[in-house]
Amino acid sequence: MSVNKATGAFELRHLRYFVTLAEERNFSRAAERLGIAQPGLSQQILNLEALVGTALLDRSRRSVQLTLPGQVFLQEARKTLLQADTALAAVRRTGRGETGRISIGYVASAAYAGVLTASLAGFRTTHPEVELQLTEMEMGLQLAAIAGGALDFGYVRPPVKVPDGVATTCVPREPLVVAVGAAHALADHETIPLAALSEETFIAPRQAVDVGFHHNAVIACRESGFEPTISATGRDFTTIASMVAVGLGVALVPRSLTCLQLPGLVYRPVTGSTTTSDLAVAYRRNEPAPAVRAFIRHHHRADPAGRDAAT
Repeated sequence: MSVNKATGAFELRHLRYFVTLAEERNFSRAAERLGIAQPGLSQQILNLEALVGTALLDRSRRSVQLTLPGQVFLQEARKTLLQADTALAAVRRTGRGETGRISIGYVASAAYAGVLTASLAGFRTTHPEVELQLTEMEMGLQLAAIAGGALDFGYVRPPVKVPDGVATTCVPREPLVVAVGAAHALADHETIPLAALSEETFIAPRQAVDVGFHHNAVIACRESGFEPTISATGRDFTTIASMVAVGLGVALVPRSLTCLQLPGLVYRPVTGSTTTSDLAVAYRRNEPAPAVRAFIRHHHRADPAGRDAAT
């Protein structure tokens, strides 16, 4: 049998029609399975043969039989359909935010608070194919990187100046405790009135006075009626805790940081202040990446009452 040549290219539907016909070996059953009329299926197979330029069916027999080219075409058609289905599934997973990569910055205190590990573990449960890249990073650098597109998400300690286009949402709000050396005169008290520390030097991170822990210490002390002496010499909380332990000062810190235990260091609740320390997540307001949007939604579901932390 000769086959008229046709111009153009076959479509995926041609492959599906042919594979179904080859599996059913009957035009009527194949048409029913495909949900099309039998004459339409016959015409589509003729069109396919015209497109490939050779006969795929042996029409000298009463039952549907494949020619040798038809047998080869069947194998390749199945591979192509499988690859197309795989590609479609991958695109849909990506569109739903189920695959991709998220770069995440965090301040060390987020790890101490347990929020970082809990959030990542929860997200990994529902999005196991999303790659998470973590980098400990100072807050200002995080926010600049998010605004510039170099970082997708961040965990920061407000207050901090937020660039245009970046949103922040508070997650836990923690009470403050005071870290003092074990040899301090008030170390054996169950609670310490903050006003009793008015003559102490408060050790804070190397931050501006209106940022993070430094800001918290100033506001809390003012609430207790005095202006604190601040030594902003701590590179990180481990350094601050070590300085407190050897008697170089005291420090106001979020309660979650009491998990860091050092010899000669004790933590005590304070009275006379209601100031808290917030942990916030930061992200682009108009985030285009589906995986990152899914990560943002994950945090909103975890804390639906989350507050805007922008300053």
